[in-house]
Amino acid sequence: MFDILMRILFSLLSLFYIASIFILAGSPVVHTLSQFNPYSLLHIPLYGTLAFLLIFSMVPIARGSKDPSIQPGRDSARPRSKGTAGLTARLFVAGAIAWVVGIFDEVHQLSVPGREGSVSDVILDMVGIAIALFLCFVLFKTRVLNNPNKPAQPNKIIR
Repeated sequence: MFDILMRILFSLLSLFYIASIFILAGSPVVHTLSQFNPYSLLHIPLYGTLAFLLIFSMVPIARGSKDPSIQPGRDSARPRSKGTAGLTARLFVAGAIAWVVGIFDEVHQLSVPGREGSVSDVILDMVGIAIALFLCFVLFKTRVLNNPNKPAQPNKIIR
């Protein structure tokens, strides 16, 4: 139940975040921030955050250490839960959604007075998304490898 509530929460946060990106595109806040952002580098954390929200709306989040969110697929002693199958595919889908939002945001900016869309902004969006995907992939894989519920491997003694 906790897993479902967390997915709903992150899905709602993702939708709110996407709506905020489009609504704030023409606000005076963006014009003020542009003075401190000459190379549009704020696109990296903006879309990295969006990618994190989308990832956590798709990948189960465990509660406590007894139920790890991503279980190793090759461990036949423990059944794999339905919610954790296809981690790579879920990360790809989350990244693709964030990337499409970035493209639509740049197209939307073409119709906003005082703003312009650019390919370089989409590339910066992709950098932020890639960083978020990489960090989540490493986080989930590390969590699997350091799973305390995993059966202990016997130490090999080399003589």
